[in-house]
Amino acid sequence: MQEVGINTDFIALGQFLKLSGVIDTGGMAKAFLAEVPIKVNGEREDRRGRKLYPGDHVEIDGFGSYTVIRR
Repeated sequence: MQEVGINTDFIALGQFLKLSGVIDTGGMAKAFLAEVPIKVNGEREDRRGRKLYPGDHVEIDGFGSYTVIRR
């Protein structure tokens, strides 16, 4: 499981995808979420604005598992 550190209280799922290196630009988030299954804390998620907080676990099909941590 990879850790992704944030300096804020939360991060939107679309921003998280860019920060983690899964997508190159924020504009790719909507299409990526429509095509690739993602689970946040074990539940399917497709909203790019979903807020992720330190301690949340994100599983991205074909890319791996990530944990949000506070820097």
